[in-house]
Amino acid sequence: MADHYEVLGVSRDASPEEIKKAYRRLARELHPDVNPGADASERFKLVTHAYDVLSDPEQRQRYDMGGDGSAFGGGQGFGGFGDIFETFFGGGGTRGGRPRSRRERGQDALVRVTLDLGDVVFGTHRDIEVDTAVLCETCQGSCCQPGTSEATCDICHGSGQVQRTVRSLLGNVVTSQPCTACQGYGTTIPYPCASCQGQGRVRARRTVSVDIPGGVETGLRLQLPGSGEVGPAGGPNGDLYLEVTVASHETFSREGDDLLATLEVSMPDAILGAQTTIASLDGDVELEVRAGVQSGDVLTIKGRGITPLRGGTRGDLRVAVQVVTPTRLDAKQRALIEDFAKKAKAPAPRLAQFHQGMFSKLRDRFRG
Repeated sequence: MADHYEVLGVSRDASPEEIKKAYRRLARELHPDVNPGADASERFKLVTHAYDVLSDPEQRQRYDMGGDGSAFGGGQGFGGFGDIFETFFGGGGTRGGRPRSRRERGQDALVRVTLDLGDVVFGTHRDIEVDTAVLCETCQGSCCQPGTSEATCDICHGSGQVQRTVRSLLGNVVTSQPCTACQGYGTTIPYPCASCQGQGRVRARRTVSVDIPGGVETGLRLQLPGSGEVGPAGGPNGDLYLEVTVASHETFSREGDDLLATLEVSMPDAILGAQTTIASLDGDVELEVRAGVQSGDVLTIKGRGITPLRGGTRGDLRVAVQVVTPTRLDAKQRALIEDFAKKAKAPAPRLAQFHQGMFSKLRDRFRG
């Protein structure tokens, strides 16, 4: 009798996992359904017998001590039979299983939308065009031509499975597999719907109305449950995901829930102060520029920022002052400035310790 270890191609000190792995590899190669040759059939029997012996610790010990290694000694020997099912039928042929359902959940859909900065202050409403699968209006998801219906499969008689006989050491074993005639559904469609080719759904463009909350930002995805594509045979819809991009604004930028902007102030207004009106994203706002304001000072207007995504108090509008120095003066203007300089006795320009650039200074003031 051939040595069981040589038959499986493993060493005598092989682990149980190595023995099992070797058996599965050879079983897939030599099984009669895969390799119908007579030689392969004989080798398959030897491989299965060797595995039956070596997979059982008690029989393996007896075999290693010089026993005959009978696969059925000691009332054991059904390990190989079980592994045949596991290898070829996923843990045993499923007898009497239920047929598959044609109705399946539809896939999710992703749509990208670009918003203006003003849209995210309070939120906005959008009608989104989505090109996806919708329910077939002709058959309403039945997949059949109107006036017809599904028919019980003649091959599996509605079970969705067919029985198959497999030869093994224990004789003929009957297993069940999905019916190839009906793909496991248990029914066939003799007259498929002409509009959807028997799918129960068609591609179409539809409109989805969406309320986009305030406070969204670029990269955020909003989930709309049940607004994705309809599933096969009229199955439940998947979800729709809306990915937001917020476009840049020519005046305002955003930091968290605050809006940032720069206010250019003339030298006279910076010296004397002024009252001005600025246009925010939700209407005009009165703003007081105090006398003596400096470039880089930040004026805060409470509650004129963005509404938080999860609710709460609106952010602020923060305006950084930039004093504009005139570059062109006529003779009279120059004389007035020179007279002012003499009377003010302003100190001459002087060096001071370097702390940070103007940009960093503004940034830190914006951040409070």
